[in-house]
Amino acid sequence: MSNLTRVDPFSTGFDDWFKGLMLRPMRLDIDMPESMQIKMDVTRSEDGYVVKAEMPGMKKEDIHVSVDGSQVTVTGEVKRESEEKEGEQVIRSERYYGKVARSFTLPQDIDEARVAAQYADGVLELQLPRKAKAAGRKIEVK
Repeated sequence: MSNLTRVDPFSTGFDDWFKGLMLRPMRLDIDMPESMQIKMDVTRSEDGYVVKAEMPGMKKEDIHVSVDGSQVTVTGEVKRESEEKEGEQVIRSERYYGKVARSFTLPQDIDEARVAAQYADGVLELQLPRKAKAAGRKIEVK
C-alpha cells in the first residue's frame, strides 16, 4: 500500500512553521464601530470656518483640539462600559476604550489665538477664524 499525501500547489510552506505551536493566523484590521468615528461638517463663514463634529458619549475634558497653521486635529478618548445583570449574576459585559482622531487641512491658515471651542449635546463646535493676510511691503532699492 502507498500513503497518499495531499499537496497544495499554492502553499508557501509558511503555514507548516506554526502547526505544532497551536497558533492561528490573526487579523490585525480592527473595525472601529461607526458610532466611534468622528463625523464632521466644515462650513465657511465671513470670518473663517465653522466645524461641527459629532462626538457622542465623550466628556468635555477628554476632547482635545490642536491647530498648526492650516491643519486642525481633533482627538477624543472614548470610555464605554455596559453591563447587564440578572440578580447578582452578570449576563453580559461590554467595554470599549480607545482614542479617535481626525485631522484635516483648510485652504488658509488659522489664527490660533482666536480659536473658540464649545461642546454640548455630543457636538463639538469650533470657530476657526482665518489669519489676516500680511499686506505686501514695498522695499526701497538703494
